[in-house]
Amino acid sequence: MRSYLDGLVHPAATVDPVVFTRHRAFIATRLMPGLIALSALPLYLAFQGVPGPLEAITFGWLVLPIAIAFYLSRTGRYDNAHLFSAAALTGIVALVAALSGGVTSFVVVWFALVPAEAVLSGSRKVVAASGAMVVGAVGVIGFFGLWDLLPVSRISARTVELAAFVSLASAVIYALGLALSAAMVSRAGEEVHSIGERRYRLLAEHMTDLITRHARNGAVTFASPAADRIAGVPPFALHGQGLFDRVHVADRPAYLNAVSMASARGVEASVEFRLRREQAEGGDPAFVWVEMRCRPLAGQAGDELQVVSVLRDVTDRKATEAAVEAAREEADRANEARGRFLANVSHELRTPLNAINGFSEMLMQEEAMRLDLARRREYATLIRDSGEHLLNLVNSILDMSKIESGHFEITPEPFALPELVTQCAQMMQLKASDGGIALVTDAAADLPEIVGDKRAYRQILLNLLSNAIKFSKAGGTVTISLRRDGSWLGLSVADTGIGIAANDLPRLGSPFFQARASYDRPYEGTGLGLSVVKGLAELHGGRIEITSAVGQGTRVTARMPLDCEQHRNVVERLPVGRTLPSQGTATMVQEGRKIA
Repeated sequence: MRSYLDGLVHPAATVDPVVFTRHRAFIATRLMPGLIALSALPLYLAFQGVPGPLEAITFGWLVLPIAIAFYLSRTGRYDNAHLFSAAALTGIVALVAALSGGVTSFVVVWFALVPAEAVLSGSRKVVAASGAMVVGAVGVIGFFGLWDLLPVSRISARTVELAAFVSLASAVIYALGLALSAAMVSRAGEEVHSIGERRYRLLAEHMTDLITRHARNGAVTFASPAADRIAGVPPFALHGQGLFDRVHVADRPAYLNAVSMASARGVEASVEFRLRREQAEGGDPAFVWVEMRCRPLAGQAGDELQVVSVLRDVTDRKATEAAVEAAREEADRANEARGRFLANVSHELRTPLNAINGFSEMLMQEEAMRLDLARRREYATLIRDSGEHLLNLVNSILDMSKIESGHFEITPEPFALPELVTQCAQMMQLKASDGGIALVTDAAADLPEIVGDKRAYRQILLNLLSNAIKFSKAGGTVTISLRRDGSWLGLSVADTGIGIAANDLPRLGSPFFQARASYDRPYEGTGLGLSVVKGLAELHGGRIEITSAVGQGTRVTARMPLDCEQHRNVVERLPVGRTLPSQGTATMVQEGRKIA
């Protein structure tokens, strides 16, 4: 029977469980009286014979609800079906009352059931319309009865008593049906509410996003259990201004603007800001990035407009975006370095190649040009110097390429560094003398033999000396210093040259980068010298430190371990993530102030 009734409900009413229950109860309470009337008709005919007009009308009224139930099943118009039912009930009761004594009739009790039945519709309009029908019908019957305009009842006393009993019993049964229908609808509403509550709690407790509701002034009136995951605090801690107090100070205007737009303008808004998260272990709070989407929440008529927002942790996404941005900047720097490389290399190649080609052509035409022995020797020397310059350039590029690719291997061996410093100073003495620059060596007396790649140390010294001499003016001084600091060695080359600008210091050591002088005049060279020094120092486990002041000079210090093999073994035994204090990248200082 239940399945049959469910099948009679209109498909439009199956979406909402409460509406479905109302439709099913209405159809059931209309079908049952009709079916009972149809089943009782043969018995009545057998015992009472042909029914009179009143009996016929009564049986017709009992069958009429079947048609109304069919109307609701076909159309799904619940309010209209209630109005039809109220009109049919009011009409039949008024008719029977008019034929059986007016307001003193045995059927007037049915008038009370008309508005009681309309209550099940849940519509105030239907209840008002049903009440108006009853008042109108009672008024008409009372008016006609007052002026003796109603027909005189010819029903026998026995029939009246039987009809009164049947009417009262039917009214009680009908009222019982209405009560059962009301109970069914109420229980269905409670079940739907309970299911919704359980579903909401299940979703709220397992959602990773934080849901909050805000009053018009932005105060939080509700926070979901995800507050513990997002902010590290229980939901009630975010109520009032608790959420606002945890927003980063710099992001609070954006947060308030998003809530204000959703509340005042009634439009959706989104914002990203930093939110303070409490640590579960009692550590220092940390800020995480969250994305908040706000939208207006319309309540009942007259209620204040509120805002509901969803907060999602986007820290990982922001970290990814930062990594992508860093990679983009690194790619831009690489492209810029590539451009500088092409410009510098083309310049460095063009000058010696022009010298080689030009002086070679002169030697080929020595008879026509009548070159003497001294001139030929001079030209040959220039060709040789240009070739050596090209060879040094190619070697520097190859060394830098090997260092960056990790293919440059050092061969540690014990050797005396002061002797190597003396040799390198002698090699650069002629270049320094030609520029009017004094070359000074200052080595500590307690220096032991060091363990490292002798060729790499020679290249470090020569590159530093070459740079110092290049950027020093005539009358300046270049000083080579050796100092011991425990198990570390400080190899410094200081000059009294033009110095380096503050905005160029952080980029020193990058391949193919050349700082400019204070008067913005570029110097010859590829910019690889300091990059090679930095790479060779790091291969030994050391680092370089640069201090400079514009117009006063530059000091480059290679801080190296005395024994690179022993240092490497110590580093390999360190836990993952730990580094020695002296490890790291180059440090740049401008006029005594550390900037990188």
